[in-house]
Amino acid sequence: MERKLIHLTIDEMDDETRVEKVSFVDDPAIKRDWMAFSKQPHAFKIQDADRRIVSGALMVAGQPIYRRAKDGEEYYVLFSADAIKKIVYKFMREGRLSEVNQMHETDVKDVFMFESFIIDATRGIKTPEGFEELPDGSWFGSFKVDDDETWAKVKDGTFRGFSVEGIFDEAVERTMDERIIREIMEQISGANGTL
Repeated sequence: MERKLIHLTIDEMDDETRVEKVSFVDDPAIKRDWMAFSKQPHAFKIQDADRRIVSGALMVAGQPIYRRAKDGEEYYVLFSADAIKKIVYKFMREGRLSEVNQMHETDVKDVFMFESFIIDATRGIKTPEGFEELPDGSWFGSFKVDDDETWAKVKDGTFRGFSVEGIFDEAVERTMDERIIREIMEQISGANGTL
């Protein structure tokens, strides 16, 4: 079965396109959970439960993301490494570090991004230990969660990852066979075939 594959991007210089918020969600579209840092030792060696930190992938370069339109049409969207770089630059330039909500609905206060980077092997910036390998150009970040309700939902497993929301341009549209999309997703996620 063939489905549309739409490459999304932004224009760094206009006021129309941007990532507006990062949402804490139960089922991240990128199919990668975060790591909630609490009492257990982990890759960053943070062992203080009072820190309330969550870290993980925000966007995965080159990964097709399944979408279904209101009219029932099924398609995929994809962010290239270059598009993600533009998105991150604009997000930081606009100072949207505290623009966070739950499930793309309820805004939350006292939650903010304090760490963000783009995976780039040529600069020595690799996927942190303890996380599934990310392709170059992927966006990784960490949030401090001081909001009690949000933290309770992180701890109980209600929220498992991030989802970015914004207004994007459709840069390229192609039609791709489902089999090819599955192969791309398997290559991105590594040999184990999970996303």
